[in-house]
Amino acid sequence: MQKIFLLISAFVITLPIFAQSTLRKDAKVEGSIIDMRKRTPLNNELIVFKSSKNTNEYQVISDENGKFTTNLPSGDKYEIFILGFKDSTSYNFIDVPALGKNETYKKPFTVNIEYDAPKTFVLDNVEFDYKKADLRPDSYKALDELVEYLNRRPTDKIEIGGHTDNIGGDAYNKKLSEARAKSVVDYLISKGIDAARLTYKGYGADEPVEDNSTEAGRQKNRRTEVKVLD
Repeated sequence: MQKIFLLISAFVITLPIFAQSTLRKDAKVEGSIIDMRKRTPLNNELIVFKSSKNTNEYQVISDENGKFTTNLPSGDKYEIFILGFKDSTSYNFIDVPALGKNETYKKPFTVNIEYDAPKTFVLDNVEFDYKKADLRPDSYKALDELVEYLNRRPTDKIEIGGHTDNIGGDAYNKKLSEARAKSVVDYLISKGIDAARLTYKGYGADEPVEDNSTEAGRQKNRRTEVKVLD
């Protein structure tokens, strides 16, 4: 489960009437994002502020020091997301109060984020030909999203793990799952991801996530999983 902690602050002051022409009606937001466990800056993280008034989203990417800066229109409440791989979980909110006629913000809002990023996730909709390691074309969309994710995180190294249900022998399942994991890695390399960042392993039926006694459980166990390596 992803975890996040925030510290948010800002101040509002009232200016004389003669200063009205210089007033800004948006708020500067300055922030940082660090790894909750390692206490190190997280670079190339995509932070999204989503308006509660409309569908507008304001995106910013952290720099090499984990810092980011953006501007948000005043008088709105924004839902904060850290965009991982197909991640749409809401973490927290920032409330930007409306400004009066002669008011402006004295200081930027600060948003300091401590983020516990997920280390494993399943690649949904990655399918193979029956009893083969050939990727079906329907898999390309999910894999292209993984390519985009890896391009945003150029220092990440990952393992692609192939998993099966318990139908068939152990040796067969491990061989098939390894071949399928390799097919995924080969696809990522073909899209420009450095092979040095990628490893693969076939786990066969050794690590089920559901009960293999039902078809629904077996379907869950037949999966391709991504593990982010430290």
